[in-house]
Amino acid sequence: MDVRGKIVVVTGAAQGIGRALCERFHAEGAAKVIAADLNAEGAADVAASVGGLAFSCDVSQADEVAQMVDRVQTDIGPIDLYCSNAGILDKDPDFDNAASAPDESWARSWAVNVMGHVHAARAVLPSMRARREGYFLATVSAAGLLSQIGSATYSTTKHAALGFCEHLAIAHRDDGIRVSALCPQGVDTAMARGADARTPALLDGLLSPQTVAEAVVQGLAAERFLILPHPQVAQYMRNKAENYDRWLGGMIKLRRASRG
Repeated sequence: MDVRGKIVVVTGAAQGIGRALCERFHAEGAAKVIAADLNAEGAADVAASVGGLAFSCDVSQADEVAQMVDRVQTDIGPIDLYCSNAGILDKDPDFDNAASAPDESWARSWAVNVMGHVHAARAVLPSMRARREGYFLATVSAAGLLSQIGSATYSTTKHAALGFCEHLAIAHRDDGIRVSALCPQGVDTAMARGADARTPALLDGLLSPQTVAEAVVQGLAAERFLILPHPQVAQYMRNKAENYDRWLGGMIKLRRASRG
């Protein structure tokens, strides 16, 4: 996809990757960029900087996502590219107990990291299928392909998010709809700031959100399903597939090292 002249929605747009995507799509010539975020003030600031529109939207709430999509398509036009970017990371309260996250953390992570994508797809698919065109980009994480040391909720929900993206790609290719899953490792966002340098996700370098946005533009142009700003992730995937037990052993070593 070439985003020039396209109507684009980005959730989680107030900061980090979401903000960088809004700015880059605007620079690429998008017709209109819609910045959506739970942080209404932040979304408004981003929208103002790119000549777009802002929406306050909690992606965990199906009605809020549906209302936003309906407003955009009624007032502006059909959505060409929907970037389901919002996500949260809750760490295990007890690093030494993989099941220590409370039910509230599981519910919150599932509602945002998985259902946020499901709510978005339900809202945009009817119009995209009717037009036989459209693009759905989900920010997943390399954790969805590999794992997340120190957070069972993040690792599990990101695996589920990737599974949903795969299902979308398989089910709707013949409808003219393209799907991509953005899977970076460490990115210089609020989620990563303050993390220990030994955190495994940061070992291959902390990318700027702008670098990730560049990878997205290239990935969309090539219509690649997996967009990997950290190219090393592809080899890690191969290692995992070729010898799961050896890969698990390596992750166990990384976990030990992350403790210091």
